Amino acid sequence: MHSKFASLWTLILLAVFAAGCIPASPAAPAPATVTDSPVPTRTPEPSATLTPTAIRTPPDLPAAYQASFLYPGDTPHTYISDTCQYLRDKWTSTNAAPGTVVMVIMFHSVTNEPVTSPNQISEDDFRQLMQSLHDKGFEAITTAQLADFMERNAYIPPRSVLLTADDRHYRQYFDILFRQYWEDWGWPVVNAWISTDLSSADLWQQQVDLHNEGWVDYQAHGVIHNVPMGPDSSDEYIYGELQGSIDRFLEHFGERPIAIIWPGGGFAERPVEVARELGYRLGFTVNPRGPLMYNWVPLADSLDPRRPSWLPEGGMGDPLLVLPRYWDTDAILHMDEVIQMGEEAAVYAEANKAVELEYYEIVCSPTYGPLP
Repeated sequence: MHSKFASLWTLILLAVFAAGCIPASPAAPAPATVTDSPVPTRTPEPSATLTPTAIRTPPDLPAAYQASFLYPGDTPHTYISDTCQYLRDKWTSTNAAPGTVVMVIMFHSVTNEPVTSPNQISEDDFRQLMQSLHDKGFEAITTAQLADFMERNAYIPPRSVLLTADDRHYRQYFDILFRQYWEDWGWPVVNAWISTDLSSADLWQQQVDLHNEGWVDYQAHGVIHNVPMGPDSSDEYIYGELQGSIDRFLEHFGERPIAIIWPGGGFAERPVEVARELGYRLGFTVNPRGPLMYNWVPLADSLDPRRPSWLPEGGMGDPLLVLPRYWDTDAILHMDEVIQMGEEAAVYAEANKAVELEYYEIVCSPTYGPLP
């Protein structure tokens, strides 16, 4: 009895043991979870730092050069209204250097006989004047060269002279007095020619021949001439003198004059206005106020009782059409003054160059570009 019980117990234990050895069924897998792929986070690039541009304040420009040699009441007048264009022309390296100066001298009558009129100069004094000009480094130019210089600072010699012979003269006058200076030094001369119908065909032909040779530069000096154009002149008379000169120049020389040498030294606002309208680029008075420089013309704004015959030009509003001229009889006395004014103006320009170039860089270069 006891042995049967023991065997039964043993079987039970073996069954329990065997059941513990059977591997457990695998657990059902958990349902997959769908997860969005993470979007890579883009670290923003640092934005460019905008450095504020410093606003440059343009400097104040210097005043025009003031010359101590001018007569009291005579002051330099400027005429270039576009400051940027003026500075560009002034400092362009191929143009005339600051301080370039022009002495305009008028001759009415050079005589080898005794002088009997204020309008005359002896031939000896004339030749001394010409030699002194040459010795002091002056070179003669044409009217077109002067116009280009005054308008846009085109290159001319640093010391230039414009020689103007007024009125009607025979060819012999120019051959005897001026030809040698053309042949020796290349100096032209301006003939302020009166286009009157009283000139003979032979006299006109002499002028045409001189003109065609290329060393006598013909410019207008009126038609009737001996009645100056003034404030009371009619438009008919003004146009007759100015357009009349143009018409006769075209007829005989095949070209227009670019300058009016005011007959008798007379001028007024209306004649100046008409001259500009008709295309004249320059005009010359008989007032010896001083030399010329680019954008610099010495003029008077009011009548000086000490010099009542010198009409004030400042009120005309067009300095290029009322340019001063030295008289031949005393030009030699002012030559050194002219040279010194040119030298002083050059020094003054150099002292202010940095300021003017800075102004140009700030104000002008965005529109006009860098200086050539």
